[in-house]
Amino acid sequence: MGSLENGVPLKRDHLLRSSSNGRSDRHSFLQRPRSRFSRFLLLKKLDYLQWICTVAVFLFFVVLFQMFLPGSVVEKSGALMQKNVKLYSEDMRLLKELGLLDFGEDIRFEPSKVLEKFQKEAREASLSSSFNRTLQHFGHRKPQLALVFADLLVDSHQLQMVTVAAALQEIGYEFWVYSLEDGPARGAWRSLGVPVTIIQTCDQPEIVVDWLNYNGILVNSLEAKGIFSCFVQEPFKSLPLIWTIHEEVLATRSRKYSSNGQTELLYDWKRVFNRSTVVVFPNYFLPMIYSTFDAGNFFVIPGSPAEACKSESIMAVDRGHLYAEMGYEPEDVVITIVGSQFLYRGLWLEHSIVLRALLPLLEDFPLDNNSSRLKINVLSGDSPSNYSLAVEAIAYKLKYPSGIVKHVAVDIDADNVLCTSHLVIYGSFLEEQLFPEILIKAMCLGKPIVAPDLSMISKYVDDRVNGYLFPKENIRVLSQIILQVISKGKVSPLAHNIASMGRRTAKSLMVSEAVEGYASLLENVVKLPSEVAPPKAVAEITPKWKEKWQWHLFEAVSNSTYLDRNLRSHTFLDVFEEQYNSAQQQSFNSIVATNYSFIYSIWVEEKSVEMANSKRRKEEELLKDRTDQYHGTWEEVYRNAKKVDRTRNDLHERDEGELERTGQPCAYMNLTLGKGPGLSYTILSLSRNRVVH
Repeated sequence: MGSLENGVPLKRDHLLRSSSNGRSDRHSFLQRPRSRFSRFLLLKKLDYLQWICTVAVFLFFVVLFQMFLPGSVVEKSGALMQKNVKLYSEDMRLLKELGLLDFGEDIRFEPSKVLEKFQKEAREASLSSSFNRTLQHFGHRKPQLALVFADLLVDSHQLQMVTVAAALQEIGYEFWVYSLEDGPARGAWRSLGVPVTIIQTCDQPEIVVDWLNYNGILVNSLEAKGIFSCFVQEPFKSLPLIWTIHEEVLATRSRKYSSNGQTELLYDWKRVFNRSTVVVFPNYFLPMIYSTFDAGNFFVIPGSPAEACKSESIMAVDRGHLYAEMGYEPEDVVITIVGSQFLYRGLWLEHSIVLRALLPLLEDFPLDNNSSRLKINVLSGDSPSNYSLAVEAIAYKLKYPSGIVKHVAVDIDADNVLCTSHLVIYGSFLEEQLFPEILIKAMCLGKPIVAPDLSMISKYVDDRVNGYLFPKENIRVLSQIILQVISKGKVSPLAHNIASMGRRTAKSLMVSEAVEGYASLLENVVKLPSEVAPPKAVAEITPKWKEKWQWHLFEAVSNSTYLDRNLRSHTFLDVFEEQYNSAQQQSFNSIVATNYSFIYSIWVEEKSVEMANSKRRKEEELLKDRTDQYHGTWEEVYRNAKKVDRTRNDLHERDEGELERTGQPCAYMNLTLGKGPGLSYTILSLSRNRVVH
């Protein structure tokens, strides 16, 4: 207790002394010797916890990148799948939040201008109908539509429009078909009771068509461009015109037109696009590559049998010869990784994830003379791109043996690659607006497909019924599915059954979307007069017309061969460009040849105009002298007279009176120069002026 009492005064004395030394001594405990680093941290006001957290987060990301990026070490052991394939949903979500998994969600096409136009017209129609009670439809006839084709050859365009017309006939529409060329598809239209007429372009009108008889015009394919000359003239300029385009060739040619300076050719196509009320595409990829011609009238109606028609032609090819052409052996197992048509930043990471999931298959395909029976194709990108280098780098980092993984450009031989594949994996995690066309083609070719459970894919694919689905956040499931599909180096019988079910599904995919899409579009675009009965609702279409494409109508005429419209469009554009260039050259030559005659005609015309103007001026002068002139008041007359006098003074025309007024002396001298009757001369002499009489 004594020590406690003795210690208290010591503290008080210390506090008293410190207070007397001023403010600098009050915190003398801070003046202890310290290192330079600690003084630096204190001066910069840095927080130790912030440094520690920064270093920890950095180390965490380094470990995370080593786990998931292709540069990680791959162990080739029996526990390969359990130790290396560990992409859980939380980790994938974290990578996506960090921006490392860019699945291209911002790549979307929205026909906002067309939709806004439809909505505005619907509001105006409802407003006018509320005020106008006399607006009634008497229903004397059905709404009539004209279908215009470039030819009547059997292709996907004919199959699609036959299916749509058959469904729309049930709800009250009537159709007439016009074509620039005849073909075997005429029989399919006759089976529907639709009259067919072969016409020529409006420049050569052998058969005159009164397009005003129809409430709307539906034009198909690029090759029907010649018919637009009819609809850019009166009185057909106001007719609703829907143009359906399935070909990609013009979009690629437009870049060449711009680079070569062929602006007139580009503007010629733009005028056709501007004339169309709505330009319809079967997918969301085409309107993006046709953005050069976008006039705010682009629209998408999903659903087309184009891929199914192509597969029918591909299936007729000899498989053995195709295998040998691709460099495969009969016992090889080929897996093809496909993806979205769009290229985005996270594409390489998606391919690396799928390739990592395929690593367990290497155990079933041992190397034999440095070669393996397993072949993996990455089908993506175009031939000018250098994406093959990225694929090779990913395969090297994942320790794939040389020659197994290969990159194939889509624009080279995608059909042959799919035809020789045993399994097709959809390796894109992009939320598509439409079911991927590459998957439709693979399913139509009878290939088992494995795809992530994206909303647009899971809408049509049932897991283990007509395809395989896996969650995109869990790649472990993908590895399990692949090991089930390919067992002991061969495709399992269950996978073959699922592929056959998928083929039947793909041949009739999205028929209802196409039928309902055209019915809804016509309802918004076509304005019916009062004597036309409005069509029924779309919901009243019988399900049988929306379940499958009308393949049976073409079975008797197609002979299992459907025309590839893209190849024909290439030929059409070649001929069109040649004719356009020759016409431009002839026009230039004719101008040069008639240059002098053209200048002479201008001179003659200018001379006649000048003579007419001269004659008109003379007539105006003569008429001016004959008409009464207004002389004004007496004051104005006096003022004008004085002005004339002043003008004469300026000309030095002075008389005798003026000379007298100015005070100048005058001297007269009368001289008689001679005598005689009537002869007298008088000379008046002045000092300065002389006047002789």
